[in-house]
Amino acid sequence: QVQLVESGGGSVQPGESLRLSCAASGAINQYYAIGWFRQAPGKEREAVSCMDISDGSTSSADSVRGRLTITRDNVNNMVYLQMNSLKLEDTAVYYCAVDSKMNWGRLRDPRRYDSWGQGTQVTVSS
Repeated sequence: QVQLVESGGGSVQPGESLRLSCAASGAINQYYAIGWFRQAPGKEREAVSCMDISDGSTSSADSVRGRLTITRDNVNNMVYLQMNSLKLEDTAVYYCAVDSKMNWGRLRDPRRYDSWGQGTQVTVSS
């Protein structure tokens, strides 16, 4: 079982930046996909930005493209979500997840991911 621990959440004002971190218990390059997802109150969990480990390609939701970017650090087994130009609607609990078993599904489909972190709260308010 993969262990994932997120950190870096907090409260910011619109337009500010945050960087979320996700520490994985195993080597990042042994997984098939990694991703950041979020869930706002009363809404379904949605993909934010995901990466195919085999070639490093990424896929991001239209609402965050150009503002929220996923990166990885293979040396330290870390996954990051750089969040710039934050908006009120980015408020949510953010989760890190991995596909460690080469599951079926599109890169941004939450059902593809078999291991999840506990989540970290991001609040954007003026």
